[in-house]
Amino acid sequence: MKTAVLFGSSGLIGSKLLDNLINNNTYNKIKIFVRKLPSIDNVKVEVINTDFLDLDTLKEKLTGDDCFFCIGTTHKDTPDKKEYRRIEYDLPVQLAKIAKFNSISNFIYVSSIGANPKASSTYLKNKGQVEEELKKIGFSNLSIIQPSFLVGNRKDFRIVEVLGIPVMKFLSLFFFGGFKKYTPIKVEIVVNAMIKLASGNNSEQTYLSDKLQELGSN
Repeated sequence: MKTAVLFGSSGLIGSKLLDNLINNNTYNKIKIFVRKLPSIDNVKVEVINTDFLDLDTLKEKLTGDDCFFCIGTTHKDTPDKKEYRRIEYDLPVQLAKIAKFNSISNFIYVSSIGANPKASSTYLKNKGQVEEELKKIGFSNLSIIQPSFLVGNRKDFRIVEVLGIPVMKFLSLFFFGGFKKYTPIKVEIVVNAMIKLASGNNSEQTYLSDKLQELGSN
């Protein structure tokens, strides 16, 4: 039996992942780190309340087998550039280092398709830079997932996805070869793939959306 550590349990991927972990017999304990206490009552779930400002206070609690990092924000929700950078870059890198120090062997990071440390987009640039730093830490098993447009029920309204997903679904009918990675993907498929990747002994570190589709569908 294993212990899972989850950051970002209230988001689209994180909330679905939490449900999956609760129902997965491989895990007998799930630690979720949150700013707001959730309305969840399950014997497997340990809720750790934090403001994510003094990460040193999390060192004793950030222990387990598999660490899933699903935290993310938007410029709309976090307009301050320094705070945006702290959430998108500092948090995943610093928490990953603590996880490694505490001998967590598997680290699964939710990045984005198009992530590149030299991208003109701040969002994709931050994701790409985080990926580079994670690879330097030396986890026994590091899985960086880069999903395309996510299909699922979000709590917040995002006009880009509302308009973009139907268009991408139609265009994906004509996607072949390298373009298949841009096909919209169901969040349930992504979560299934993440659970499989946490089993370890993976031959790759970065998984594009088409590979996630393959992993999560089987």
